[in-house]
Amino acid sequence: MTAVHSDLGAYAGSVRATLDRLDSEKVVDRVVRGDYTLWKPQPTEITNRLGWLTIADRMTAALPEITDVVNGVRADGYTDALVLGMGGSSLAPEVFRQTFGVAAGYLDLAVLDSTDPDAVASHARRLDPARTLFVVSTKSGGTVETFSFFRFFYRWVVRALGTAAAGRHFIAITDPGSALVDTANQYAFRHTFLNDPNIGGRYSALSHFGLVPAALVGADVPRLLKRATAMEKALEPAARLGATIGELATRGRDKLTFVLSPPVAGFSSWVEQLIAESTGKEGKGILPVAGEPLGPPAVYGADRVFAYLRIANDTTHDAAVGALRDAGQPVLQIDLTDPYDIGGEFVRWEMATAVVGWRLGINPFDQPNVESAKVLARNMVKAYETSGALPPIVATGHGDGLTVYAAPKAGSTPAAGAAAGSANPADVVRDFLRGVRPGDYIALQAYVTPSAETTAALQRWRVALRDRLHVATTVGYGPRFLHSTGQLHKGDAGHGVFIQIVTAPPATDVPIPDSADADTSHITFGVLKVAAALGDRQALLDAGRRVLRVDPEHASDGIARLTGLLP
Repeated sequence: MTAVHSDLGAYAGSVRATLDRLDSEKVVDRVVRGDYTLWKPQPTEITNRLGWLTIADRMTAALPEITDVVNGVRADGYTDALVLGMGGSSLAPEVFRQTFGVAAGYLDLAVLDSTDPDAVASHARRLDPARTLFVVSTKSGGTVETFSFFRFFYRWVVRALGTAAAGRHFIAITDPGSALVDTANQYAFRHTFLNDPNIGGRYSALSHFGLVPAALVGADVPRLLKRATAMEKALEPAARLGATIGELATRGRDKLTFVLSPPVAGFSSWVEQLIAESTGKEGKGILPVAGEPLGPPAVYGADRVFAYLRIANDTTHDAAVGALRDAGQPVLQIDLTDPYDIGGEFVRWEMATAVVGWRLGINPFDQPNVESAKVLARNMVKAYETSGALPPIVATGHGDGLTVYAAPKAGSTPAAGAAAGSANPADVVRDFLRGVRPGDYIALQAYVTPSAETTAALQRWRVALRDRLHVATTVGYGPRFLHSTGQLHKGDAGHGVFIQIVTAPPATDVPIPDSADADTSHITFGVLKVAAALGDRQALLDAGRRVLRVDPEHASDGIARLTGLLP
């Protein structure tokens, strides 16, 4: 089991005092016992959310069932798997695919967590329905995006193979009694995995939600669980990590920046959700910074903590991290033996996050602000169903392939169908960025088709913003990030500066079937995507956040233009 090496500089004394409190208040023992008073006076959404503490040990007994299903689809000639899910249901599968690849004879697994119509259509173009397994994954059993994906691909399989054969191409992962259980029975799914209901989605990596996809790609799941159970039996180092992170956050070091050796780089997307959704509430929060390229010490403010997960003998980031240490930036280094140590890291960071909640005085297991954007998005969809159009917002300016929408002024009422304003988009963007202050962070929220080209463009933009403004940056594809960092965006202390990038639905949009029994449709994936963007924008504005929406005619070209618009 790996230790944590801390370089804390001027913060060593205050961290030491918090670690003494950790010991004197017997925090580790109380977490294990499920003592909800560590976090809140009432047990609501705490005592029924602690199943993650022992799930790795208990999942060993579930391996024969998982192995039987995996061997069955392999024997039937399946070559691909597509996870249909959002947030906690999709992030761990993505980590396992990126970390372990695909073993010979196993299924090449991908994740669909984007409602962008081109993203959906691209999977339909590349997959062979006769050789594809669909993993419908949702804890609640009612996630709108997940069921939209299911209806689309079920109809797609029916058209290719017929109704009698379609169900065999689907498995479900959900909680007992959810609506997905009934759906799986109705449509004769190959198998339904029932997860421990006492685990929240973001804590579910080592449950069926993560391990079934891991087994499908041929990862050595027993080896993974062995590393995890070792950490379950020795939680003290994980708790001390959490106490350290929590204490540093109270001292203004609330941008936890992850630096990972390339073989485990995918881990950052999972831990990003865990920390953001667990800590961003009640006007508090720790921003996890995932995937931000390392820069020289001069580009960072005094609000960073660096978590360096380093595989043995990998020196990729040693020099850059060493320079940060020398500059006085706090660094927490965890040395891993090999990629299978991420089994233990899931447990470590779950325990650490629970202890961060103790130090900050918040419940790390609820998500009180997540629903706000969902409700507003549903309202947008209802408006579309009634009028045939989404509610309009008034553009501030248009030109050079960009349309910009600044936040409406207090007391103003948008006029339906109002024409675009006359402001120069470049001036609007620069003026918006002039409002960024030390200690803020910039979140780029891309409601566009995910692609390597667009991701590279977004990465260039975030680096340009960081280097000019010396603030932390994040990048998220929508609506995926709504199920990961969206809670923090509305629930923290208001340090976020949000730039939405929204591309219009393509001329040939992708209809969402009204049911799995017919091809009739009253809404498309393109409309669902834009509704999510509108709902989230309004939720951010309602929370008093700073928001600018930019609609480029073409994603990558538009982002390249935006990269040059620095204050």
